[in-house]
Parts: sequence; C-alpha cells; structure tokens
Amino acid sequence: MSKTVSIAGQAAWLNNPDLQNLLRVLNQNGGEARIVGGAVRNTLLGVQSTDIDIATTHLPQEVIELAKTASLKAVPTGIEHGTVTVVINGVPFEVTTLRMDIETDGRHAKVAFGKDWKVDAERRDFTINALYADADGKVYDYVDGLADIKTSTLRFIGDAEERIREDYLRILRFFRFFAWYGNGRPEAQGLKASAKLKSGLQALSAERVWAELKKLLSAPDPVRALLWMRQSGVLTEILPESEKWGIDAIHGLVQTEKDMEWSADACLRLISIVPPDERRMAELAKRMKISNSEKKRLINWAETKPVSSQMSAFALQKLLYEGDQAAIIDRIKLAYSAKRSVAITDDQAMIDAGKYAALLKIAEEWVSPVFPVSGADLLELGFAKGPELGKKLKSLEVQWMESGFSLGKDQLLCDILPE
Repeated sequence: MSKTVSIAGQAAWLNNPDLQNLLRVLNQNGGEARIVGGAVRNTLLGVQSTDIDIATTHLPQEVIELAKTASLKAVPTGIEHGTVTVVINGVPFEVTTLRMDIETDGRHAKVAFGKDWKVDAERRDFTINALYADADGKVYDYVDGLADIKTSTLRFIGDAEERIREDYLRILRFFRFFAWYGNGRPEAQGLKASAKLKSGLQALSAERVWAELKKLLSAPDPVRALLWMRQSGVLTEILPESEKWGIDAIHGLVQTEKDMEWSADACLRLISIVPPDERRMAELAKRMKISNSEKKRLINWAETKPVSSQMSAFALQKLLYEGDQAAIIDRIKLAYSAKRSVAITDDQAMIDAGKYAALLKIAEEWVSPVFPVSGADLLELGFAKGPELGKKLKSLEVQWMESGFSLGKDQLLCDILPE
C-alpha cells in the first residue's frame, strides 16, 4: 500500500468546505471516512471530477445519526447496500459503509459491512477505481492502482473471471472504462475473461446494458473499445444489429466530431454502427428499453432516405419541410464524415465532403416556414367540406413549395375561386 502520494495540490474539489465538513463529521466516534473511486482516479489522470463518493467505517445508521447531530440532511438511498446520501447546501454526497461480498449471482450482491479498507478495495472492480484519499489528500492504494494509473492500464482486481461472475455488467464496464481511460490494447486477462463469459450479459436488465453502452459511446474516442468488443464477440452479444453491418463508419464520425468541434453524440454514434432498417431499429429500441426520444430518432433516421451530395439547396429545403429535420441532419452528418474520412486520397470525396458541409449548414439553420393557407380560407371562398377541399389545399401547398415558399396567401388564392 502506498501512503506517499497526495492529490492535495491537484484536487480543487478537496477544498470544498461542505466536503471537508462532512469528512470531519464522519471522522468522529472512532470512525474514518475517505473519498473513493472516480474523484480520486480522475484527479490522478488529470480529468475533471463531478461526483464525490465517500467510504466510511461507520455503519449506515451511524452515518445517519452523525449527520443528524451535525444538522445535515441524510437520506437512506441504498441503505441495504450501505449507502446514505448526505445533502449539504443542495449538493448530494453518497456515503457508503465499507463492505465485503458474501453472496453474488452475476447481477446483485449480498454484502456484509466491515471496517477493513483492504477488504473493501478488493471487492471493487478495477484497480484504478479502488483508490482512496483522506481529507488531507493522502492517497491509499491496496491493489496497485497507482501503477496502473501511470500506464493507463485497466485491470480487474484479482481474478478477472471471478470479478465478472460476481456481476456480468463488469464486462461492459471493462470496455467502457477502457474507452475513457485505457491505452494501447485491453489488458489480456480482462479481455479473455470478457470474451469467455459474454453470454452472462443476457441475464442483465436492458436498462443496465443500455446505460453502460451509452456511457461508452459518449467517450471522447470509443473506437478502439468498440473494435475490441467486436473482436471478442461482446458487441454482437448486446448489439446483434451491428454484426453484419460493421462499425467502420464510427471512426470517420469520431474524427469529424473532433475536427469540426461537434459534441460527442452517443445516439449518432450508435446510428453509425447499425443498419438503417426501421423494423430492426424498433426491435433494438424495445429490447434496450431506450427512451422514447431516442427511439424516435433511430426510427426516423432509418425511415429517411440518404441525402445525395448532388442535392440542390432547394431540393433539400423541400425535403426538410416534408421530412424530419433531425433525421436529415443525422443522414448528412454520417455522409459528410464518411467522405471526409477518405478525402485525403480521393479528390471526388473531397469535393463531395465540401458539398455535404454546405448542405449540413442549410439543414442546421433551417426554420420551417408556415403554409399561409388553411382549410378555413377555402371554406370562406365557397369550397365545400370533403376530399376535394383537401386535394385543393395540398395542390396549393405544392405550388407554394415550388415557389421556394415565397408565395403569399393572396397570390395563392387569387386564381382558385370556384366557378
């Protein structure tokens, strides 16, 4: 165990007075509390941290009593697993009692509470996630996580197969953390164990799988992780739609995102590795239990025809008026990224990429105009209700579109008075 490393000069969050107050409260009555996991890991990696998790030797009820005595709000959010959320000035801090697993089934664990920091560290998933820091910033490492931090190595604690059998979601976490923090190729034992035990992913809830996949796809560059997931068979296990379609397109998309300073878009990245098949996208959405907005985006993209680089601005405007703007933008972004990825060796692709850039600008700036004529207008002119009125209204709308959306109500109605 290392007691010589400190993050005191690196972690701005460590100076948070509310955090320091909570640590003081929890370091009473013979107990001890330390920051654990992501905040410590990210600080050592030079990555910004947001959530601060705390581990303590106090039992959950003791945490609640200590918080109450200090006039702090304590909520038993996961008390059966040892977690109490302490809210200070509107900011939640998760406080979890040190634990050891006594029974696991690949999805959930029954735990016993303890006071041994080393035992608590050894039940966690990866070495870089099992680092602790006290109120002064001193780092405690029981599993050689600091060495793996230095080499950007993502390694299971202890036996990789054993860790995965405790919770099969750790397979996806292995690739997710590799996407965010790994370097080179995945650690061999973790990769081998993930490939061997991938069928265990079928026992997990769809919500957990999608949450992990979405976090992975949100990494700055998830390409290497996805390639290894594909190589190991893990990607096909959770996303069979990608099996015969391929994932080559995501590399160009990620590079274009970087070059054009687009925000990382997990849903668009997913779209880039699945086929534009409405039925299969509906099945994927149902299986993954994704949100209604994400489902709509997938299906609308699948329904929307590809946009040609030769399409005129006027033709695109008509498409935007009649179609789904977001889906058309997704189509153009993917086509643009694909052309950019080969433009360095293909002059025509470079030309096409330029055309797609112009089309993308039009699509992103598009504000759909409002058709100036209504059914009520035609009724006032003497048209009777019924199918003919609808046909006439549609023909006027087509006329308006063909004018570049420029004709006004009076111009459209002047020649259609009933005989």
